[in-house]
Amino acid sequence: MDQTLPPARLGFLYPGHAAEDDYPLMGGMIDPPAEVHLIHTGFLEDAHTIKALSEMGSIGHLSKGAEALAGSGIESVMWTSTSASFVLGLDGIRQQIDALEKILCVPASTTAMAFARAITAIDAKKVAIAATYPEDVALRFRQFLNHFDIDVVHLSSRGIVTAAEVGTLGKEEVIDFAVANTREDADALLIPDTALHSAAWLTDLEQATGKPVLTANQVSFWEALRLCGKLTPQAGLGRLFEEVL
Repeated sequence: MDQTLPPARLGFLYPGHAAEDDYPLMGGMIDPPAEVHLIHTGFLEDAHTIKALSEMGSIGHLSKGAEALAGSGIESVMWTSTSASFVLGLDGIRQQIDALEKILCVPASTTAMAFARAITAIDAKKVAIAATYPEDVALRFRQFLNHFDIDVVHLSSRGIVTAAEVGTLGKEEVIDFAVANTREDADALLIPDTALHSAAWLTDLEQATGKPVLTANQVSFWEALRLCGKLTPQAGLGRLFEEVL
């Protein structure tokens, strides 16, 4: 590991309250530990609906959150809502990224884009998806991945409407959900909701499924490190972090 790199200073914009504690947890799990700056962004309704998610991911909410990070010294920034970016399509995601980069003058990305890059990084051609979302939102995630020629061989939707409820799911429930949606012909399992806790259980998830597992908060943290040039191999955060080139 390259110990000459100073600790990363990472910014995360997170809607509401659910599993945001995954980010400082991951910050302390890597070597050297990262400095995590997390801002909660606003929204009108906590709901996994196309309308609510589109409002949640609006440039107004993101800009206000970004302004709260100004002067913090962060080296990259992430919009950490998978669904409140992919529901807006590639053009909407580009607008989100452009707005964040313009305000903060650092590289920016979204969790949805982090998934696309992480899938490529582990050389997964076929994936299974275990989504906590309602079916119509889960289908939008598959459509998003289709833009990157990623073959989705299985898609499940647990049908949970609010992020707050997703955030209450415990370790055994998450592992059972992952195992139930693992497929032999998939190269990896994707769990796309940033409202779902996963950081402390990544090794357990991969052992239980026998597959690389990509979770929303994990890929967001990976992308933040990648963007600022401080991504190095790490243990305990899944195969994605072990296979850094």
